Amino acid sequence: MGWQIDLNADLGEGFGRWELTDDAGLLDVVTSANVACGFHAGDPATMRRVCDLAAERGVVIGAQVSYRDLAGFGRRAMDVPAHELAAEVAYQVGALEVFARAAGTRVAYVKPHGALYNRAVHDEEQARAIVSGAILGGRLPVLGLPDSVLLECAREAGLEAVEEAFADRAYTASATLVPRGVTGAVVSDADAVVARSVAIATGEGVADADGAPLAIAARSLCVHGDTPGAVDLARRVRAALEDAGVTVAPFATAPR
Repeated sequence: MGWQIDLNADLGEGFGRWELTDDAGLLDVVTSANVACGFHAGDPATMRRVCDLAAERGVVIGAQVSYRDLAGFGRRAMDVPAHELAAEVAYQVGALEVFARAAGTRVAYVKPHGALYNRAVHDEEQARAIVSGAILGGRLPVLGLPDSVLLECAREAGLEAVEEAFADRAYTASATLVPRGVTGAVVSDADAVVARSVAIATGEGVADADGAPLAIAARSLCVHGDTPGAVDLARRVRAALEDAGVTVAPFATAPR
């Protein structure tokens, strides 16, 4: 059927001596790495190490940008003026670009994290600020939720807008993510995550939180690196996708 999907994971989400994700293990499986840039997690040494590992494995590097919220892991709602947010997004991209270039590659796309990701689904001002930062960072593609204001703004600005799906997150009837504080927001059953991954990649869609069918068109599928057993789950997801005839490949290439 010619199905193809990118498999991405949030990586480098540690700080100092604290490590959250098995970066090396996940980089053996995924095709794109959303690397934390220091605002919600990550530090210079971690960013450099993840870029080196990604480049060695041919994994495409993306900047996972966030509100400046280390204490809250970028998951707390914040009101940041648009001009300030645009500069902070560009700053994060630039910081990661230094290490990507040192590893012999480049930052290839931008993905917001946590509260910023969810805010940009419907908040035009914050979405345009992210897009402005992506333009300053090199007119990079933007990864986000399908039909979001963020991707609409990216397209209007002439950037590539890339739809992303989550196999381990519950969806509302309007195809937005169920807030993490709501029971059932995270799909924890590994078999269900694997099945949902294949369904999304092959266009079958999934059930929303109320059990109704929901179509999700996506070019990239996220497997969360902070999920217990994330590496084994990612391996199962990739194997199931390939067994179903889905080509697993990055949606982007590093700019020259």
